[in-house]
Amino acid sequence: MTEKVVCTNKKAYHDYHIEDVIEAGIMLLGPEVKSLRAGRANLKDGYARIKNSEVFLLNVHISAYTNASYNAPEPLRERKLLLKAKEIRKLIGRVREKGFALIPLKIYFNDRGKVKIALGVAKGKKMYDKRQAIKQKDLDRDTERTMAKHNKLN
Repeated sequence: MTEKVVCTNKKAYHDYHIEDVIEAGIMLLGPEVKSLRAGRANLKDGYARIKNSEVFLLNVHISAYTNASYNAPEPLRERKLLLKAKEIRKLIGRVREKGFALIPLKIYFNDRGKVKIALGVAKGKKMYDKRQAIKQKDLDRDTERTMAKHNKLN
């Protein structure tokens, strides 16, 4: 499966424990798709919310396409996500649990050229969890360096 990743939300893995990942389509207008093909999107503060058994993507910035002559959509507008009813019911059950949120992880084009979004069912990390994760990452990096140095000497 070949996919062209437009943008990723690196901060999501730092701020949240990702429990599950769900793929969804996005209802977009023409200039937004062209802007995504140019790689002009930002997921940093984005999230998804369930309203009336529908899922909407909020606070995701897709820049205006520069060559759009008229009817350019708002960059931060609310966008509907395309999911099956069964998946939405499952998400409603998960989000009602204490502390869970729907966080966009990445926007990409699938092998058929359709825009997809990977949504993470996430639980917020506490400050000590973040410090522990940073400490573990530094430890892993140091271990890799020493292993590489050891292998280089032999």
